[in-house]
This record gives sequence, C-alpha cells and structure tokens, in this order.
Amino acid sequence: MQVPDRLLHAVNLERRTAALLTTAACGVGALLLLLRTSGRRAATEQIQRARSRRSDNVQQAEQAVLRYKQAHPSTDSDQILSLSLSELAKQLQDGSLSPDDVLYSYMEKALATHKKLNCCTEILLESFDQLKTLGSNKDGLLYGVPVSIKDNISYQGHDCTCGVIPNLDKPAPKDSVLVEVLKKQGAIPFVKTNLPQALLNYDCSNPIYGQTVNPHNAQKTSGGSSGGEGALIGGGGSILGIGTDIGGSIRIPSSFCGICGFKPTSGRLSSQGAVPIYQGQKSVPSSAGPMARDVDSLALFMQALLCDHMFSLDPTVPPLPFNLQIYQSSRPLRIGYLENDGYSHPSPSMARSVREVKALLEEAGHTLVPYSPLKINYAVTELMVKGNFADGAAGMLQKLKGGPVDPCLRPQVQMYSVPKWLKKTLSFLLKPFSPRIPAVLQALCGVGSVADLWEHHAAIEDYICETVAEWRRCNIDVLLCPVIGPAYNFLYCGQLTSVLSFTMLYNVLNFPAGVVPVSTVTVEDEEELKHFKGNYQDTWDKLFKEAVTGAEGLPVGVQCVALPWQDELCLRFMKEVERLVEQNRK
Repeated sequence: MQVPDRLLHAVNLERRTAALLTTAACGVGALLLLLRTSGRRAATEQIQRARSRRSDNVQQAEQAVLRYKQAHPSTDSDQILSLSLSELAKQLQDGSLSPDDVLYSYMEKALATHKKLNCCTEILLESFDQLKTLGSNKDGLLYGVPVSIKDNISYQGHDCTCGVIPNLDKPAPKDSVLVEVLKKQGAIPFVKTNLPQALLNYDCSNPIYGQTVNPHNAQKTSGGSSGGEGALIGGGGSILGIGTDIGGSIRIPSSFCGICGFKPTSGRLSSQGAVPIYQGQKSVPSSAGPMARDVDSLALFMQALLCDHMFSLDPTVPPLPFNLQIYQSSRPLRIGYLENDGYSHPSPSMARSVREVKALLEEAGHTLVPYSPLKINYAVTELMVKGNFADGAAGMLQKLKGGPVDPCLRPQVQMYSVPKWLKKTLSFLLKPFSPRIPAVLQALCGVGSVADLWEHHAAIEDYICETVAEWRRCNIDVLLCPVIGPAYNFLYCGQLTSVLSFTMLYNVLNFPAGVVPVSTVTVEDEEELKHFKGNYQDTWDKLFKEAVTGAEGLPVGVQCVALPWQDELCLRFMKEVERLVEQNRK
C-alpha cells in the first residue's frame, strides 16, 4: 500500500524534530556538565587562593616576630603568657608591660598553636600597624590586649567566609561594631579563627581551611561553631576572643577545649557586622560573646564593650552599662539544677560534674532545688529545629552550592536535601520504631506559610512566658545544668544534632548562658560509659556513646543560666562556680 505524501512528510518532520530535540538535550547536558566542571574548577581556585593568602600571612607574621625577638632579646614571653587577663591589663595600664612585647609574644604563641591545631583562618597583619597608632592613651579597659575574632566577625578588608565558597573574595567594607569598640578600648584584633562550613554545626571543619583539632587531644574535635577560638584560647595562643552562638556555638567549644565562654542575652551586644549564614531567621536568636581562660576575663570584656561608644554606633542596642555591683555581689543564691533534660542523656562525666558542683554550692550556703525544662520534646522539634529551618533549610543549601560539602556537615546536608514529601513519608513510616527522628524529620519540612510563621513566633513567645513563670514558681535565681561534653571523636557532630537540647534551649528562650570548666574525664567515667543506654536507647543514644568514648583526661564543664538581661547575674554565678571548684582543688 502506498503511503500518502503528507503522512511521509509528517513522519520525516517528527524524526527531524526528535533528532533536533535529542541534539539539543545533549547540548544542554554538555553545557550543564561544562558549567558544573567550570564551577568546581573556579571553587578549587578560590580555595587555593584563600589558603595561599593564609600561608603568606603566616610567613610574614613569623618574620615580623623573629625580627622583633632579635631586636628585643630581653622580652620574657613565657611570663607574659602566664598572666591572667586582669593581670595583663593592669600591667599594660601601669606601663610595666609594653603593648609591643605583649602582641609579639601572643602572635608567636598563636602561630605555634595554629601549626599544631589549624585554628586560624587569617593573621591580621594590620595589628602590627595598630601598635604604632595605639600611643600612650590608656583610657581603654583593654589597652594593648591582643584579641582573636571568629571568622564571621567583620574586619575591614578581610573575608567573612562562614566556611562557604560564595563568601570568598568578598572582603568586609568596614569593621563590625564589636571590632570598632574593641579598638576604641585599646584592644588589638590580631587573628581570625576557624569555624565549620555554614556555621550551623558544632564541629570545626570546612573545605577552605580544613579541620581544627582539640588542644588537649588531636584525635578529637575542638567543637563549634566557634571552634577555632576554643582551640586557640585552650592552646594558649590567645587570652581573649569573640565567638557567636546560635545553638551552643560558644559554649560547646568552651566545654570541649576547657575554657570559659559566655552567650549574652541576644541584643545586649551589637550584632552589626557579625555575619550569619543567612539573614532573616528570627525564631532562634544568635549572640556574639566572649571566650577566655577565666570568668573575670569574660566580665571585663562585657564591661569594656557595654559602653557609650557601642550604644552610639548601634542605637538598636539598649544602653545598659555593665552592672559591676551585681557581678561582685556575694548574696546566697537559690539555684535550680538538672542532670538530665529528658531528651538527651548526659555522659557520665557531664552528670558527675553537675552533681559535684551542686554539692560545692550547697556547702557554700546556696540553696539548690530540682528543675526540669518544660515540654522538652516539643521545644526541641517545634521550636528549635523548625525555628532554625523555617525555610526547610533552603537558605543553608543555597549557600553550599558551587563547592564541596565538608564531611562533618554531610549527614546534615543529606537529611536537609530529602524532598519534603519524602521527609513526611519517612516520618510516618519511622514512627513505630524511633521516638525522636520522625518528629525532627517532620520539623525539617519548615513552616508552610506566613501565617504559620507568625503562629510559630507566637508559640516561642508563649514558651518563654511559661518558662519564666516556672522559674518564678520554683523561686530560682539561676540554673545549673550540663553542657555537651567531653570532646567528640571526629565526624559525629553532624550525626548528633539531638544533644543540642542541652544548649539551644537557651537560645530559643534568649536566656544568657555560660560554661565553666570544672573537671576532667576519669577512668571511672569511661568505665561507666560502657554501660550507657541513654533516655531512648535509639540510634542517637548509641552514636553519642561512640562520640565521647576515649576521653580520659579531657576537660568537662557545667552550664550556668539566668533570665533575660540578667547577664551580670549569670557571670556572677559562673564566677562562684569557678571559685568553689578552684578552692576545692587546693
């Protein structure tokens, strides 16, 4: 049978169209592959440039230190490094120490610490120039004191990478308000420190600058996200630093590295120039705060920063100077305490540390009363997780495009990248087998609409009011509770977000909270850990046991908490814990 010409024409046209579409598809595929390859190559080049800059800065700083030491052979660096911040500041003020001797001593120690721990992202060579302009004006409370700053704190002319490729080669146009005020107070910012990729992780590794290790054990992480600060201060390379905290990011590395750290009430210090991974998230507020060897250093930092200059630079900060009278008070306190929040089970050393500090506080005349956080499961999933990822983690995933994902973050990214429908399906299927994971998967879907977001904000306001009312009912001034510890083995932080219930709760509540090191892991703690089951005996409990294993001798801290805007009372409580622990050791 003869095929009509029109039909043949149509068939041929369809074949040509199909061939054209196939060619186009291949072309688009090739173009996408080319773009992806080109993007990866560009990212690799950016990373190499950043690492080269750091190497050059380190080399220049080493040469500057060497020249200074040769010209000033009588400088006693060991003696300078042994001083507390209070002693150092006093000797700088009275002229018995020169800012030059102090900066070069700390620069030398920071460079040595960085070589061991990989804790710095940049050396601020401008610090040497600042010495020349410091002069003899000693009005500042931190005159001549070297200060380290976390990578995401803006310093003019330097990147705030947050550990992600899109933030590279974008130097800050000006200093953050905190850096401006530090300089006004005579402090000298001298290094920037490492953090985890995209900030929202409590390890300290990223594809640009690599893994920071713990100053007490190089087989353990320093914690995060202010892990570079924790490692540098814990390793003796800095006497005072600035971190930021949205879920424990000051407190966890302080615990892991055996130093003190303080998260103020959000809004007490300026956040202008403290770069987040994405802007606009209001449910779980972040805070910048100090990290140091002792509590007096934290208090001096707060006293120096809470000044007219900061209130003038950032009028959104309430003009509340540091209340020294509250910090120095000695009245007995009524203290709530808890070992186990009901969601995450503490390690044996965490629980023991709380018990021992409780006994010391009671012996000193304070009143201790049991306390339990309200609706902790609801607070973790509906307020913390959903609050941080109201957008279903889209903002964070966007920042990770164009570069490799760090191994420490990969488990989180894999969970965040699951489509919403599949998260809901998995949540439903896993309910009979796991009490915690399904609820977290559901919360990671985010909020559905603007109305839902407003409802979520209202739920947080209600939870804060309920918690304050519970504190009033218990008639407590402050709270003693565990902080995550001891330092983890590598690659567990990204798998164990559940334990953030110990710290992130106080970000949601916007309560000031700080960490004081009080003990070290004992042989008995390690033995008891072998029998650890956890509250739920699920995957997360098993992973936590693995994460903290092999920690004998590592530091352990406790967490001290107060009501919003009672930062001085929180620090006073921390100081009391520190004093009693030191007294007990003697």
